[in-house]
Amino acid sequence: MQQQPADRYAPQRARGAGRLVTKAFGGRTKLAEFFQEGCAKIRLPETFSPEMEAILINTSGGLTGGDAIEWSVAAAASTKLSITTQANEKIYKAAAGTASVSTHITVGKDACLHWLPQETILFDQASLTRRLDVDLAETCEFLAVEAVLLGRKAMGEAVRGGFFRDRWRVRRSGRLIHAEEMKFEGEIQRLADAAAVLSGQIAFATLFYSGPLAEALFPKLRACLAGTSGGASPWTGGASHWNGKLVARLVAPTGFELRKILVPAISVLRNGAPVPKVWNI
Repeated sequence: MQQQPADRYAPQRARGAGRLVTKAFGGRTKLAEFFQEGCAKIRLPETFSPEMEAILINTSGGLTGGDAIEWSVAAAASTKLSITTQANEKIYKAAAGTASVSTHITVGKDACLHWLPQETILFDQASLTRRLDVDLAETCEFLAVEAVLLGRKAMGEAVRGGFFRDRWRVRRSGRLIHAEEMKFEGEIQRLADAAAVLSGQIAFATLFYSGPLAEALFPKLRACLAGTSGGASPWTGGASHWNGKLVARLVAPTGFELRKILVPAISVLRNGAPVPKVWNI
């Protein structure tokens, strides 16, 4: 009997790639390039402003070991683009391999790009490597948020183990202005319980802003965080400002509590504009 190739019975994996490039035309942001492949889809809802809004969709419904998605976004000079996701990205238990999500963003001269995906939810024994690479022109504005939930507390879920690595590299005019690495490996619940990590909380987020309004927005962001911490929301975190950028770290016991502060904080850094509508659906 003829032997079958070893990969004949390999598990089916999700693959996707999407690319979006804007251009300025008639005082509005228009589409210059558009590409989507596999499970990666991009939708452009109609707007009544010069800004373009893009919604990224993973039609596979979630990711597990061996799945891979790549996003590439470029805001050309003098354009405005906001990017979000249709829903939370769910990372399921991995029998083998690691899911991969990589994003490359370019922001041109006098352009504005806001990277606002909804939360990533990690399930027990999930495995994910995520990478964000950003290239900024000297005179542009860039806002990014990445939020992660270690399971859904309301559903009684707990992430006891798994793997999660998150890598950021942000450059302005080719000069590295922000770099960070985060890694949870092995006994995630034990690591998250440590006071120097999450102190037992399961929801956390990073907010990053670089642009001409950094100095003006910093006291507004601090006031927003201070005002919320005085209420009923039991979150912790803080913000810092240096080298022309703002960075805020937020931690909360649930995704609901995290959103209580994350949504108004994003609005502050969007100079009063609300979060994308899909956040509220």
